[in-house]
Amino acid sequence: MAEKTMATGGVSYTTVDQSYFEKRGLRRSAGVWGLWGLAVAAVISGDFSGWNFGIDFAGFGGMLIAFVILTVMYYGLTFSISEMSAAMPHTGGAYSFGRSAMGPWGGLITGAAETIEYVATTAVVVFFSAQYLDGVTSELLGFSLAEQDLMWVWWIVLYVAFVALNAAGAKISFRFAIVVAIIAIGIILVFSVMALTSGLFSFDNLWDMDPNPDVAGSTTFLPEGWVAILFALPFAMWFFLGIEALPLAAEESHTPERDIPRAGVLARITLIITGLLVLFLNTGILGAEATGVSLEPLLDGFRAIVGDQLAAVLAIFALIGLLASLHGIMFAYGRNIYSLSRAGYYPKIFSLTGKNQTPWVALTVGAVVGFAAIVALDLLGRVDPDGAGAVAGAIILNIAVWGAVVAYFLQMVSFLILRRKFPDVNRPYMSPWGTFGAYSAAAIAALVFVGLLLNPAFQIAIVAIVIVYGLILVGFGVHYRKHLVLSPEEEYALSGGTHELTKE
Repeated sequence: MAEKTMATGGVSYTTVDQSYFEKRGLRRSAGVWGLWGLAVAAVISGDFSGWNFGIDFAGFGGMLIAFVILTVMYYGLTFSISEMSAAMPHTGGAYSFGRSAMGPWGGLITGAAETIEYVATTAVVVFFSAQYLDGVTSELLGFSLAEQDLMWVWWIVLYVAFVALNAAGAKISFRFAIVVAIIAIGIILVFSVMALTSGLFSFDNLWDMDPNPDVAGSTTFLPEGWVAILFALPFAMWFFLGIEALPLAAEESHTPERDIPRAGVLARITLIITGLLVLFLNTGILGAEATGVSLEPLLDGFRAIVGDQLAAVLAIFALIGLLASLHGIMFAYGRNIYSLSRAGYYPKIFSLTGKNQTPWVALTVGAVVGFAAIVALDLLGRVDPDGAGAVAGAIILNIAVWGAVVAYFLQMVSFLILRRKFPDVNRPYMSPWGTFGAYSAAAIAALVFVGLLLNPAFQIAIVAIVIVYGLILVGFGVHYRKHLVLSPEEEYALSGGTHELTKE
């Protein structure tokens, strides 16, 4: 397969024949609505579970402020990555941006952060989906795997089912994403109407957490004080985390330079509306105190309105929201691992696509790693017998958020570098917020990172990620940097966006 090698910048490239890429082909299947569906589907599980832990840390007022801050960050982020994706319509996404701006090591560090983000996010969604599934079977069918200490069975079922769905073909994936995104939005709208007409919603419930007497400056609005807003930021991200996966669909979009920016705008508006509805109405039904510790806040909201039996029926539909994100985020980690593998940063076998032209090996690898993480952290969480589930779920969530904010920060740095490094490159779409959007998103991402570091409850997440990063970087330094492939992302970076290498 190899024809010759080329060394540059401390790495070596092996040129390959066309059969290498034929075994790693993707199929263009998505228009703007398919991309919108993918973006919304990837995120919307955050409206069903996970976000609410931020209320436990900072109260409703702190969570509301965190939501506003994160809205600004995601505007700057999505505008910036849309500009870069339109100029570099490759599956690599964050890795591609980092590679062009900061070289091979920068590309790997950025891409690995996104790998951690998406694999961990998928694990979080599997974890919470299993909680919802067990609630449904417990109420309607009279059996609970949780009571038998067999939640791992649900995890395996979910991973196997959605790896198979994602591997079935991109066209099927995008259609499924549209359908489940619409259903999930419909469920949130139904809950909103029920909440407002039930007579149970009360603004007083938003402020039922007593101010902490041990915290200076604590009030009814901010019961844990101003600093606690930092602790709420990672959970507020759950309303938006995953929308940045859009560039990973670039090689499967018909016109990525046009449709990815449009889909990003539509998805962002959709998610702001659904996020505000859930934040206010779910909390206004349950109360901030109860909402902040719930493993299934939307289902608990339905229970409060209609009782356990009917809520269990509604939970079947609510589960669709979680499964939508399971599908969307699994799509994202599959493409992320695929692109890094295709270029040689990860084992090349991970990028094989098969007859359906989907990265089934990468999907499987991510599923195995995610499952192992859930099992490990669930066992670890059992040291807190009163809240084992919440501990495990929150730790995995923070691993995902840590990976995300590192990837966000590095992508915004890449945006600023590329504006100067490749000033004349073709940019079919320009960010309306320009460098301000990148600076603001980078600053807020750094703020979230500080919040993670200061919160002692999730220090184990930092330790786990440092270990994973260390293994990836050592592997690259010792072996993989000597065996890279001139993939589209690498060719763009080396040619400075001129594509002179492929012209030769």
